[in-house]
Amino acid sequence: MLVLAELLGTALWFSSSAALPSLIREWGLTTADGGLLVSAVQFGFIVGTLIFALTNVADLLPASRVFLASALVGGLMNVLFAYASTRLSDALVYRFITGLALAGIYPVGMKVVVSWSSGGIGNALGWLIGALTAGTATPFLLAGLGASLPWRSVILLASGLAVVSGLLVAWVGDGPYLAAARRLELRMVYQVFRIGGYRRAALGYFGHMWELYAFWVATPLLVRVALQPLGLQGPAWTSLGAFAVIGVGALGCIGGGLLSGRMGSRAVASVSMAVSGVMCLLAPLLLQVSPLLYGVGLLVWGVFVVSDSAQFSALAAQACPQRYVGTALTLMNSIGFAITIVSIEWVSRLFAGMGAHVAWLLAPGPLLGLLLLNLTPGPERNPALDDEGGPAPALVVATAAEAAPPSNRP
Repeated sequence: MLVLAELLGTALWFSSSAALPSLIREWGLTTADGGLLVSAVQFGFIVGTLIFALTNVADLLPASRVFLASALVGGLMNVLFAYASTRLSDALVYRFITGLALAGIYPVGMKVVVSWSSGGIGNALGWLIGALTAGTATPFLLAGLGASLPWRSVILLASGLAVVSGLLVAWVGDGPYLAAARRLELRMVYQVFRIGGYRRAALGYFGHMWELYAFWVATPLLVRVALQPLGLQGPAWTSLGAFAVIGVGALGCIGGGLLSGRMGSRAVASVSMAVSGVMCLLAPLLLQVSPLLYGVGLLVWGVFVVSDSAQFSALAAQACPQRYVGTALTLMNSIGFAITIVSIEWVSRLFAGMGAHVAWLLAPGPLLGLLLLNLTPGPERNPALDDEGGPAPALVVATAAEAAPPSNRP
């Protein structure tokens, strides 16, 4: 239910792409103006996650209630974007606030999932990120199949789904495996980086984020390069190919989550980054051998480019003080998504000149992240940072019976 709720809530994010072609026609916008609408959501999310991290909101207040409030605000802003904005400046404000609201949906939703996980956090988050990856790919499937709906109807539907997601999470409530923070701790924003386990996870995640979203943005272009020599041209083929390359990442996330129970989250993340980094270097060379082989390489890349995402969050959640898991996850998200803006801009500007070789620009992310994940020194945990001054409460509880069930448990 939580995975479904997270997917429905982040429909606010996915829906913006549906409006761009219509807005470009109706308001006379340029492609660059359309890009600003996407960037406004990203920027709002970065600012929102930073605010959440600084104020410990997701730890001081029940995370499920924060999720509900964020879903309601995001849904309202999305409706205003569709029905109240009449020019680009209005739309940018509404999309920015929607991004702020998403800061209380994506990372806070991960905290709620962790709070219900008595073990196998990597597996639980693997299903969660897998669902979000499938959601990211879905607009390409609809475009490839020729689906056409009025953009305001799509936005309204996304807003309704967000409200449903908030109500679902509020009904499920917070799980028994994370304690609430008892006071504001501004120091946690920098103190968590003193914990070797969290620092390793965060630095690996930053390298992963350099590659992931830039790869997803470039996927339609990379797919088109593969399909043209095969005689498969046109927007529909490109969209279907992009859906396959991005959507197959959902299987990678779920598979990585299942393997984390046997191998451990760090091992899964390491293998994923190693394969993904190699594909960054190898993909342009495969194109010179065979477009078909290059296409298969893109599918392999699509599996491993995101299969480590959930495992970084699991590692961070296990390493940081358990009363401040929400702060730690929102902080990591804030920095990671800020990094994506740089790599997306770089790849977008240079693709025209480099073509498929633009993949080489992404390679430093996973390869450097792999090194930092495994070579960064420091203890796995720092019990001194727990707000009680003693050992931090264990995240993994042997059995659910050992924890008192919350009153709102369904």
